[in-house]
Order: sequence, then structure tokens, then C-alpha cells
Amino acid sequence: MSQSVALASVESNAPSPACDRLAHRFGNAADGPDRVRCYSSDLTEAEWQVLRPLLPVPAWLQGRGGRPEGYCHRVMLDAVRHVVDNGVKWVNLPCDFPPYRRVHAFARRRQVTGLLDGLHDRLRDKVRQKEGRGVDPTAAIVDSQSVRAAANIARFTSGWDGGKRVGGRKRHLVADCLGLVLAVAVTAANVQDRDAAVPLPERLRRLYFSVRLVRADGGYAGRPVGWASGRLRTSTSRSRSSNARTAPRGSWCCRAGG
Repeated sequence: MSQSVALASVESNAPSPACDRLAHRFGNAADGPDRVRCYSSDLTEAEWQVLRPLLPVPAWLQGRGGRPEGYCHRVMLDAVRHVVDNGVKWVNLPCDFPPYRRVHAFARRRQVTGLLDGLHDRLRDKVRQKEGRGVDPTAAIVDSQSVRAAANIARFTSGWDGGKRVGGRKRHLVADCLGLVLAVAVTAANVQDRDAAVPLPERLRRLYFSVRLVRADGGYAGRPVGWASGRLRTSTSRSRSSNARTAPRGSWCCRAGG
């Protein structure tokens, strides 16, 4: 059911016709005062107009059961952005946001359904278009970074990176030529790059079939190169001396085959 049909199928209880948010118009959010946006991480009106059409129509609004939502989606997104932007704990959300348990459940639900990934991909496409590039990337760069883990992180999911002398986790990022994220893998810090990077080429090929070239440093040489050559029909080669200014020593590139 489209959003317009769903909106026409129920009677609005909105306090004013100027409010265009579903929880205000058809849910229980109209019973409470609207939040005054005062943080730099809050959605601007232009950002909200981009995100609003992408939000799914709630099940209760489509007659599929469930209780009408009592918190505005825009306020929920403001709360999630506040946590991400400021790095605070969920329990330390400011009091002008909904209860942190509700916000966390909202973020988790949207993450499981793939909505957050979809929003990220759409925004990345807009940035690429603004920079004069095509929506589908043709080249990518993979690298890793070891970061310290919080004290409450389970020990079996973290480790010690002896090379960088960091205890915690390691994130492997595949980015396009603008530095925009295409794929991410998170492992314990003691996992070698060549072991952790094996699933990345396959995931990259599945999500972005247009990628024809992947560059990485020498830490990814060995198993990922052979695996990509056998499973994805790619050819690999060391970086030439002419690329020494842009490629680290011992780097390799993986070119997609036919």
C-alpha cells in the first residue's frame, strides 16, 4: 500500500494541517508537545524533506495490527543522529528526546530492515552526482584501522594488534575514490588483514558489479588475491613504479575479469 493511499484511508487527528509527520497526524505523538530543535545534529528542513519519503508506512497505518506510534519519526532520527554525532551512550540521551530504550529499539529495527543502509547509499549517490561522477563506482580502495574497544565489549570479539599496538577491534573499509564507504567488515584487532578481507571482494561484487579495480596495500596480499582470482575471475598485479606516489609499497590491485 502506498503512503498516499494509507493516509487517505484513516482519519487524521493532527493538531494542525502544517504537521506532515505520520505519528503526529495519525498516531499518538500529537498528545505530547513537539520538540524544539536546538542541536547541530538535528535534521534541517531540507534534510527531512529528502528522508521523509523514504520512511516506510507503519504496519498499524496499513491495517496490519500494532499500536499507533507515540513518537515522531523526525524526533527519533534526531536522537539517533545525536548519539552518532556526539558519541554519547544511549542512556545519556538528553531529556528532550524520547526515552533512550524507545530510540534504541527504533534504530535497531530500522537497521535490521535495511533502512539505514538504504539511506546511506542514497546519500552517497547524491554526493557522487554532485561531484560529477556516475552513481555506480568503477574503482575502490580497501584498508583497515585498529581502534580501541570500550571496556564493556566482549573479550572474544576483541584482540591485540601487535603491529599497531592497539587492543580492540579492526574495521576493514572499502571506499570509492571520493572516500565514501562502499562496504565494511569488523573483526577482532588480532585478525590479519589477509584473513579478514576474504569476504569483502564477493560482497563488493554483489553490491557494486560496476567496480572493475580494487587497490589495497601489501597487508592484503596472499589469500584475498588468490580467492578473488578463483571465485570472482579477477586478475591481480603489483602496483607499477609509476604509481609509487599514490600506492604504498607492496600494494596490489585486483581487476575484474570478463
